[in-house]
Amino acid sequence: MSRSDVVRYGSFYLRLGAIGFGIGSMVYSGLEFGQHFTRETDCDDDLLVIRSATRMLLTLVQIKFIFLNNKDMKMGRYMPVARFGLMHMIATNVCEWLYVLVEETKHEIVHLSHYNMSAHSDHVGHVEHAEHAEHNVTMHNATGLHRPRRSELSCSRTNIVGILVQNASSYLYPCTIEYSLICAVTLYEMWKHIKTEEPRHHARHVCRQGMGSGFSLGGLRSAHHFSVDCHSAHTGLFGGILVLVLTIISLALFFVLRQEARYLQLAELQARFCEMTLYILSGLAALACLRKLGMLPRDTQKSHGRGLDNSLLVISQAGMYVYCIFSIIGFYYAKDTEVPGGMITEIIAITQTTAQTFLVLSTTGRRCRSTEDKRRKPGRQLVTFLLVANAAMWMVNTLEKGHAMFRPSHLEFFGAWHWIVITHVSMPLAIFYRFHSTICLFEIWKSAYKLKSENH
Repeated sequence: MSRSDVVRYGSFYLRLGAIGFGIGSMVYSGLEFGQHFTRETDCDDDLLVIRSATRMLLTLVQIKFIFLNNKDMKMGRYMPVARFGLMHMIATNVCEWLYVLVEETKHEIVHLSHYNMSAHSDHVGHVEHAEHAEHNVTMHNATGLHRPRRSELSCSRTNIVGILVQNASSYLYPCTIEYSLICAVTLYEMWKHIKTEEPRHHARHVCRQGMGSGFSLGGLRSAHHFSVDCHSAHTGLFGGILVLVLTIISLALFFVLRQEARYLQLAELQARFCEMTLYILSGLAALACLRKLGMLPRDTQKSHGRGLDNSLLVISQAGMYVYCIFSIIGFYYAKDTEVPGGMITEIIAITQTTAQTFLVLSTTGRRCRSTEDKRRKPGRQLVTFLLVANAAMWMVNTLEKGHAMFRPSHLEFFGAWHWIVITHVSMPLAIFYRFHSTICLFEIWKSAYKLKSENH
C-alpha cells in the first residue's frame, strides 16, 4: 500500500485538534503537579503528585499514537492483545473524563462556598452573633452550599500555584474532557475494525509493477497534500469575520462592564443580544445551505468514512441540548430575571444546533455532478460563514457560559450543587461541539465542490 492510499481514523484536522486539546490537558496536569509542592503541611496527598506526572506522560504517548494511527497498522497479528489494550485505553480515557469532571465540580463548589463565606464576613462584621447565624442559614438555603470545613479549605487550591490552577481550570479542564472524548471514540473505531491479518502472496509482484509503471518522484503526493480554492467564498469569509469581530467586542464589553455593579444588567443585556443575533444568523445560514447543498448527489464511496466525525458531532450535541434545556427551565421558573430574552436565546440556540447538525449529517459525502455545479459552487459562501461563526460561538461558550456564576438566577433556583454539576457536564461537550463543527464544515467546504473523478 502506498503512502497516499493510507486510510486514517478521523480527519487530519480532528487529529490536530486532539493534539491541541492534549497540550491543554498536559498544561492542566502540569499546574496540578506544581501546586503539590506549595501545599499546606497538613495535606497528605503524595500520591497525587505521581498521578499528575503519569497523566502527563500518558497524554503525550497517546497523542503520538492517535496522530499516527491508520487502518494499515499490523494489530491483526496479535488480536487478543490488541483488543484488550485498546479497550483498556478506552476505559482509561472514560475514567479520566469522569475523574476530572468530579474534581473540578468539587473544587468549584468549595471555592464558591468559600467566596460566599468571605463576602458574608465582610458584610456582617459589625452584626451580632445571632444575626450572623441567621444569615448563614438563609445563604445555605438559597445556594445549597455548606460552610466548608477548615481541612477542605487548607487542602484545596489556596496556595499560590493552587490559585492559578483555580483561575485557569475553567479554561483548561474542558481540554482534558474533549481530549478524552476524541481518544475514546477514535480508539473504539480502531477496536471495531481490528481484523485478522491475511497473508499477501502477491506483495512483491505488486511492488514491482508499481515501480515499473511510469513511477516518478514528480507524481508522488503526500497523504495530506491538498490545494485550497477560495473561489466563491470571499463574501462568506468577510461576513464571518465581521460577526467574529463584533463577538469579541461584546465579550470585552461584558467583562469590563460587569466589574461595576451598576453596569451589570447592561453587560448581560448586550451579551444576550449579541448571542441571540449570532444564533439567528447561523441558523438561517444553516437552513439556506442545507437547501442548496441538498441538490448535489451523494458519493457513497466518500461518505462511508465519516462515521467517526459524525459520531463525535452527535455525542457533543447532547451537551448543547442539556445546557439549553436546563437553562430554559431556569429562566422559566427563576424569580429575578431582570434581563429579558434569556429563554428565547436558548430556544434559538437549540434550533440552530439542530439545523447545523442536520446540515452536516445530510450533506457529508455530497459532490458536484457537473462542471456547472463546480463553477457555481452552491452554498459555499454559507459554509464559509458558518465556519467562522462557529469559532465565534466557541469563544462565547468558553469565555462566558463555561462559568456557573454566569447565570446567578440559575444558581439560586437549582442550587449551587445542581447547577455547577449541570454546567460542568454539559458545557465541555458544548464547547467541543463548536470546535468539531468547524472540522466537519471544513471537510464539506474542501471536498463538496470537486467532481467525483477528481476525488477518486
